[in-house]
Amino acid sequence: MLHACTPTGAEARPSGLGRLIGRETELARIEAALNAARSGRGGALLITGEAGVGRTRLTEEAVAMARTAGMATARGRVGVAAAYRPLAEALLVLDRHGPRRPPEGPPQEDPVRHGSAPGGPVLPRLPARGAAAPLATAEAILQRLAALGPRGTLLVLDDIHEADPGTLTAVEYLLDHLGRRPALLLLTLGPGGASGPAAAHLADRARRRGTATVLGLRPLGRSAVRRLLADGIGADPAALGRELVDRVMLGSAGLPFVVREVAHDLAALTAPGGVPEADAVRVPGTVTGRVWRLAGPLGPLGAEFLGTAALFGRRFPVPLVRETLGRADDVFSGVLRAAVDSGLIVPDATDPEWCSFRFGLAPDAVLDALGPYERAGHARRAGAALAALHPGLPGEWQARAAALHAHAGEVREAVAAYRAAALRAVSEGAVDRALDLLSLARRPAAPGTDPELRAGILEQQLATVAGTARFDGLPSLTADVDGLGHHGVPGPRRAGLHGRLAGIAALRGRPEEALGHLDVARWLLGASPSAAHAAPVELAAAQVARGWPALERLGGAEEFARRAADAGRRAGLPDVTCDALLLLGELARCDDPSSAARHFEEVRRLAGVHRLPLPRLTAEVQLARITAARDGRPARIEQARREALRTGAAPLAHEVSFDLALDHVRRDAFKAAEGRIDEDLTGAARLGLGRDVALLRLAEAVCHAHQGRRTAMEDALDRLEPFLVAAPGVRAMADGLARGFCALLEERPEAAGSAFRRALAHDAAAPAPGDFGRYGPIPLLRAVTGRPGGGRTAGGPVPGAAGSRWDAVFAGLARAVLLGREGRPAEATSAAAVALVASEPYPTARYLGLRLVARAAYEDDWGAPERWLCEAEEYFHGRGLTAVSGACRALLRGMGAPVRQRRTGTERVPPELRRQGITVREFEVARLLAERIGNKDIAGRLHISPRTVEKHVTSLLQKTGHPNRSAFASATRDLTAGA
Repeated sequence: MLHACTPTGAEARPSGLGRLIGRETELARIEAALNAARSGRGGALLITGEAGVGRTRLTEEAVAMARTAGMATARGRVGVAAAYRPLAEALLVLDRHGPRRPPEGPPQEDPVRHGSAPGGPVLPRLPARGAAAPLATAEAILQRLAALGPRGTLLVLDDIHEADPGTLTAVEYLLDHLGRRPALLLLTLGPGGASGPAAAHLADRARRRGTATVLGLRPLGRSAVRRLLADGIGADPAALGRELVDRVMLGSAGLPFVVREVAHDLAALTAPGGVPEADAVRVPGTVTGRVWRLAGPLGPLGAEFLGTAALFGRRFPVPLVRETLGRADDVFSGVLRAAVDSGLIVPDATDPEWCSFRFGLAPDAVLDALGPYERAGHARRAGAALAALHPGLPGEWQARAAALHAHAGEVREAVAAYRAAALRAVSEGAVDRALDLLSLARRPAAPGTDPELRAGILEQQLATVAGTARFDGLPSLTADVDGLGHHGVPGPRRAGLHGRLAGIAALRGRPEEALGHLDVARWLLGASPSAAHAAPVELAAAQVARGWPALERLGGAEEFARRAADAGRRAGLPDVTCDALLLLGELARCDDPSSAARHFEEVRRLAGVHRLPLPRLTAEVQLARITAARDGRPARIEQARREALRTGAAPLAHEVSFDLALDHVRRDAFKAAEGRIDEDLTGAARLGLGRDVALLRLAEAVCHAHQGRRTAMEDALDRLEPFLVAAPGVRAMADGLARGFCALLEERPEAAGSAFRRALAHDAAAPAPGDFGRYGPIPLLRAVTGRPGGGRTAGGPVPGAAGSRWDAVFAGLARAVLLGREGRPAEATSAAAVALVASEPYPTARYLGLRLVARAAYEDDWGAPERWLCEAEEYFHGRGLTAVSGACRALLRGMGAPVRQRRTGTERVPPELRRQGITVREFEVARLLAERIGNKDIAGRLHISPRTVEKHVTSLLQKTGHPNRSAFASATRDLTAGA
């Protein structure tokens, strides 16, 4: 009969210990083994695992379970040099459990017990040495187990990797003969030890023979670490923050001992019911003690090895530590092997030249125990070795050199190295890494150090935040900027930092916050600032004025930007100069793309010379935008967007996404546009980029407008409205690109004109960040309606139109209308032909433009208005835009041109032939004509008269422009064959 021995409640738990967490599977195996032992089926369990993984804690839980079930328990510990010591301890404990059953046969002397009288004092007497001694000891234990009767016994032998050979021999005998006894033998085995290899071989033999079950303990997983941590703190596991759990998981590597000690320390620092922050995690004194106990056998050279390795963090380069110690290879290798055997160090699984501390808090524990002079000495020697092994500090070595300078107390050198490493990280796209490095740079530059040093770090951090939209650390940075006045930083120097904060607030679409910082900056600047101090404030004023030009007290963004660029050049501030030139380029991009390109080219040159990765990338992206707008090929801008994302320049990437979404819309790729808009809206909203969210909401509305979906467009504009505070210039684009364009597709020219006039008024109050139709649809509508200012004169192109291929479609057609009106039909036809070449990627612009100019072309006798209207009617009918397709048919009727009937089967006519006005019946004739079949046979097949066939053939030749049947058949065979 099996007896349950599962512990319940506090009674089953060892005194002073919390709940055992994360070992449910192992506890179930132990419970089953204890039940089997109570039923007379003895066995053995072997608990293995590294130091700190919980072998002792699990053993204590097993002892508690056994006692709760009424079993006898005995425990022997290795650690004393005497042979058989753990077995002798176990025998003495078993003897106390009595009563003893008299053994069968004549009385025998107990090989490990003697006393003056029954019931007298029991003292250990180790057996005589010899081959039989281990077996006699083991047999004595088996007799004791048998004498204790059926209630069952748990016998625990700890740390057999430290046991003497005789004890191991006796243990193996017990494993082989325990099966018939009501007892469970529980052994614990760790790494290393005096008899580590022999103990490991014993365990392997027992496992293969089936005389022992091995319970290999592994580090806890994340879920178990969270629960163990919460249990130690006295908190709900769900309440623990992710960052706290990550910090403890990394610091402990899942070792229960470390987690438990960290939790104990956190509990002492946390109010009841509270949850500690991740920054509260420190190295417990008990963990430091454990680390140095493990390091003790390594000796002075081992301590120096650990102290040097710990300077690099958890993972360290072995060749660099070897160079720092300056010892012979064989000596160093011996120290390294001993450190690995101790369990403190583990080889790297991916690179043989690297090793790691077993858990993240171990190097901190090592450094905590070093005195300041000792640590500084290690760091200086390591820094010299690093410079010798890696000249120029390539890659990550610069950041490691910075950390060594910080450990050595060399503040200025540490800060300079961290800042240089951060710049390199940004250029490589590791933005999070750059911000981490700059945060590390702030640590050695604590209050009391050079004020300019601290201000320089904050300046670089704010510049990186502005370029990457990593705003989560902004409150802390703002507080540090505000606090610089208490640490001796002059007001004009602080003014530039407040200017940076104003620019970031403008980027986030927060005008009041931006103005607040700008006012503080101007106040701190004083009456006669130097160029170095004035330049960043002028730049901030330009950034704020660009976003909210209606704030009249600021002045013009362009003027501020020019002053910032000039001051930046005089003061030798290439970063401020680049930012000011970028702003000038953006302000000129729509109206004067050539001038904008010159600004961007200068930025690219300056940024290359001074190694400024974000300005260089921004200039390249802006140049790509100009090129893509001019030639209508978005491949380069898509590549620029990917580079911006790789580098972490999120604001720039989202702004470019607006251009790409607009390009998709203009190419009729509406699904692709919607997908890009949805994806980027999520990212921009998450980062808090109000201006970019506004642009993407606008793209959503423009997408609906180009499909003639007014209700959906107005809904999208309603969603845009809250973000117009962040980007007031977008109002002009909403009226021009969305409402005005949609009205044109609805055949409501007066409504379109009203929307365009509002767009122009909005642009005058708050310049649009992009084109809104000023150089495209607006002048074309004015030209065809005869309104003043439609295209000025026909003597030259509409200003700015050459900068955008899409605008060039409308601008070219507007010029054609004006030329035709001036009685210059040949030039008008030529201008229209140029516009139609530009319209190739943009079908909606092409056919809307043709519909708008058709009447003027017909009245002034230029171009091919009838053919254009047929093509436009075919396109808009296929798109389901009935208003504009109906207008095309009405114009055709007014010109006396035949209007195609919309018969069943129209969809079978290839689009190219439909645009030429080919009817369903004519297409049926065309298919047979392409096969070079005569009129009589065609008539027979279609059940019509030869005379009717002749009329259809004549019409086909006229509409397609072919001279005869043979030419038609050759040219249209591919079009008609698959239809």
